[in-house]
Amino acid sequence: MPWMVRHGVGRSLAAGLTCAVLVVAGGGVIALLVNSLVHSAPQIADALQEAGGRLAEWLGPSGEKIRHALDNARGETNSLINTLTDSVLFGLGLATQVLTGAVLSLALVFFFLRDGHRTGDVIRSYLPARSAETVIACADRAFEAMAGFMRGTTLIALIDAFFITVGLLLLGVPGAPGLGALVFMGAYIPFIGAFLSGTVAVLVALADGGLGTALWALGVVLAVQVIEGNVLQPLIQSRTVELHPATIMVAVVAGSGIAGILGALLAVPVCAAGLGVVSVLRGVTDRTRRGGRQDRGPGPDASDGASRASGEAGQL
Repeated sequence: MPWMVRHGVGRSLAAGLTCAVLVVAGGGVIALLVNSLVHSAPQIADALQEAGGRLAEWLGPSGEKIRHALDNARGETNSLINTLTDSVLFGLGLATQVLTGAVLSLALVFFFLRDGHRTGDVIRSYLPARSAETVIACADRAFEAMAGFMRGTTLIALIDAFFITVGLLLLGVPGAPGLGALVFMGAYIPFIGAFLSGTVAVLVALADGGLGTALWALGVVLAVQVIEGNVLQPLIQSRTVELHPATIMVAVVAGSGIAGILGALLAVPVCAAGLGVVSVLRGVTDRTRRGGRQDRGPGPDASDGASRASGEAGQL
């Protein structure tokens, strides 16, 4: 959008073209992920069942509980499939709601792109000058933190998914594209997403190739995660708000408890935006305090010293 505006394209046309590119790119990514998952889901499900059976055999008597849980999960899965098959009308209604929400969201994106540059003027027209500038600075910082986090996470997710998928393909693990899609989506949920997607990949490798292949798959996953944590994260997300790992974990748990998977996805970027706003407000408070001290002039000690010095000079 800014690139097209700088090259003389009108804001309305630039916003429309940006929305069109967004629809094509987003639809293509979603179609690729769904296609990978749909084609790989049966292989992954069968491999997980077989891996669970092997673990149950290795654990002996304790593994019977795992086998019983797997049997119950298989029965619940079949009943869930039957329920979904019988609920076609409900699915159509849900699809209508999703489509309506997507159209409204796209319309909002268009108006935000076209008229977003006027937001500062609107805020200044409603608030006093100092308060308006503070609100605008907070909004800019929150947007930069959230956008930087999402861009960095998306790039890291693509790199992780690519290398893990290549490693699984070289090992001959079935359903590698679907596992790569799981890794990509799991990267948006810190710690938990990487752990779950990596565990699924290792279990599928265990079911297909045995313990040796599972160990190789575990090595690939751990190597990618180590490179991500020590190289990619500091390099790509160095300009965004840095969050302590404990803060990230608390945010993910709180977000998932409030809004489920969607809350877990949005918890960290919202937390980053909030900390960005706090940093701006802290800077404003510090400047206000320094300005107040300068306006008050020298403190009582300085005034007393000055009076004593003048008295001594008079005596002399």
